[in-house]
Amino acid sequence: MHRYNNESGESGVVAYDIGRDSITIEFAGGDRYLYTDRSAGAENIAIMRELAEDGRGLSTFISQHIRQRYARKLN
Repeated sequence: MHRYNNESGESGVVAYDIGRDSITIEFAGGDRYLYTDRSAGAENIAIMRELAEDGRGLSTFISQHIRQRYARKLN
């Protein structure tokens, strides 16, 4: 997992891991979720990857556009 840069200082995201067709997100409470092209859509996964690498806007994007469209909860 890569530490999320959290440019705003207020994100609920703490880490991420980019896969070939997926992204895993770890939130501040320790919950980890796997989002895939199939569960959230390839375009959304591409946006999430970009936001993760930029360190800004990922938590907001998930809460506004992705919501519960994860493939599975990992813990």
